[in-house]
Amino acid sequence: MRHGKKINHLGRKTAHRKAMLANMANSLIEHKRINTTVAKAKALKNFVEPLITKSKTDNTHNRRIVFSYLKNKHAVTELFREVAAKVGDRPGGYTRIIKTGTRLGDNAEMCMIELVDFNELYTNAKEEATKSKRRRRGGKSSKPAASSDAKTEVKEEVATEEAPKEEAAAETPVAETQDESKAEAEAPKEDDKEEKKGE
Repeated sequence: MRHGKKINHLGRKTAHRKAMLANMANSLIEHKRINTTVAKAKALKNFVEPLITKSKTDNTHNRRIVFSYLKNKHAVTELFREVAAKVGDRPGGYTRIIKTGTRLGDNAEMCMIELVDFNELYTNAKEEATKSKRRRRGGKSSKPAASSDAKTEVKEEVATEEAPKEEAAAETPVAETQDESKAEAEAPKEDDKEEKKGE
């Protein structure tokens, strides 16, 4: 009978099991997803999620506790910097197990375990779904139409006000005024040349 035996020993002695879970947790933190068997993934989930919760409050005490489990300072740094920043708002459930079939050799159930917040495909789909679910009560169809009519009326008024200004500008183009001023400036010079020739 297995009454009250909640820990899956995974066919290993305690030291071997702890070392294996620490290595798997380091790989999960570094690569954000790993492939393993379902039994190991469930054991890893129970091992790594309390450590991620610890990483939410960044202080020396929590870093030492996490280091006592992971035994890898690079993984601890990654956990407290990048992972904790992403999962800060999430109240648990930091990992996801996705089954991928069975292994060819021994028919063991295989899966992929990943950090939830680092999968961009699933997180973007959830954000879009929450935006599209929003509903409001009646009268929605009539109000936007009236507002759009008002907007078009305002645009027409603005267009009619701008039209006379454009016509006035078209009557006296800038290029013509510049040509006239140049011609006036050159005319006295030609008169002076003719006077000099006459003398």
